[in-house]
Amino acid sequence: MRTFILLWLGQIASSVGSHMTYFALTLWVWQQTESATAVALILFFYQLPQIAIALFSGLLIDRVSRKTLLVLSDTGSACCTISVGILAITQTLEVWQLYVIAAVIGSFGHIQSLTYTTIIPMLVPPEHHVQATGLGAMGGYSTSIFAPALAGVLYPLIGLFGITAIDMGTFAIAVLTLLLISIPNNNPADAVSKTTDADTSLWQTITFGFRYIFNHLQLRAMMIVFSCFVFLDQITETIYQPMILARTGSNTQLLGTLVATTGVGGLIGGAILTATGGFRNPKQSLLVGMLSVGLGKLIFGLGQGAVVWTSARLGASISEPMIFSTYTACWYAIVPVHIQGRAFAADHLIGLSVGALASLVAGPLADYVFEPAAQLINIDSIFNPGAGMTLLYCLTALGIFAVGIMGTTQLPSLPSLRQDTNTTDVNP
Repeated sequence: MRTFILLWLGQIASSVGSHMTYFALTLWVWQQTESATAVALILFFYQLPQIAIALFSGLLIDRVSRKTLLVLSDTGSACCTISVGILAITQTLEVWQLYVIAAVIGSFGHIQSLTYTTIIPMLVPPEHHVQATGLGAMGGYSTSIFAPALAGVLYPLIGLFGITAIDMGTFAIAVLTLLLISIPNNNPADAVSKTTDADTSLWQTITFGFRYIFNHLQLRAMMIVFSCFVFLDQITETIYQPMILARTGSNTQLLGTLVATTGVGGLIGGAILTATGGFRNPKQSLLVGMLSVGLGKLIFGLGQGAVVWTSARLGASISEPMIFSTYTACWYAIVPVHIQGRAFAADHLIGLSVGALASLVAGPLADYVFEPAAQLINIDSIFNPGAGMTLLYCLTALGIFAVGIMGTTQLPSLPSLRQDTNTTDVNP
């Protein structure tokens, strides 16, 4: 666990800088456009290229040293961050340029995230997989505690260039940590040969992960339910920031507090998972998590004022690590280590497609469907401005609640999360 914790700490440092840059970019785009669609397109273009490279990224991770991939992906993202800073300091930055840069960063980010995910079972024993994913959740959410608050305070003082300079410093810490630790070799050549002897074509090789998932009842069922949750959750995550900005007169300090509250909740949820290991029954864990998230988001959408928004955001975010950690731990228990690159890449591609679609439709739905609808049903007098986004947010929260009840109850029996049930069957 010591090596994993060192890796985890280095990635947290890098994540703080990245989150500060992303939050600053969101503020910059909103200031330039005051458009929910323009803000949503940042995330869409971040996700779009990941869909294109996901078919090959899994095979790359199973073939190449995962430590090398982490260093290269972090370096590539850093170069993109430098380009944002240069464009900002020369006052030549435009919105379309951010979309291009987001696409490049998304490609490197995809490889980095997938590599980090598949490193966990190489460094951590099976009985601690939930705790390790809980630590990962703590790391991811803890950055949301500090990064938005820092960016919200520093952005008016040092601008976008200053934020990117801080990001570069955190990148240096992450790379130094990677160079100091030892990560076991994943025996790439042997691993690939085990699963490609009978599949000689490139297409059969890169689609191995999809065939493995769709011919495995447990993985297929979990993937379908989780995709429904991700689609609805991504819509709420795409529109809640412009919704709050619209309803508060562009109060960036309050928005930064709400984003930081998300980090606090995730940190608490991750800490609970790390300390307790979560529920033994993964179906129960997924059900409780989704119901809690749906209820918290519904209260957030219907509520008004900083106290209600902060409390609801905290409650929903506490439960999210339970959902993601349970899902990932089940996959660790089912999929053998030497094919996890391709299996997780296939699952990631499906998730990215669902998330990208949600990000793409969220902005136009809010701007061109729900805003006019809010005026027709006369709720704009309650939530105006931002009534349409609020209506969409609340309906989506109800959808998450429904997925939790109907989806998880239809799942087949899943492996216990507190014992090693890792299989060795790799036949798709």
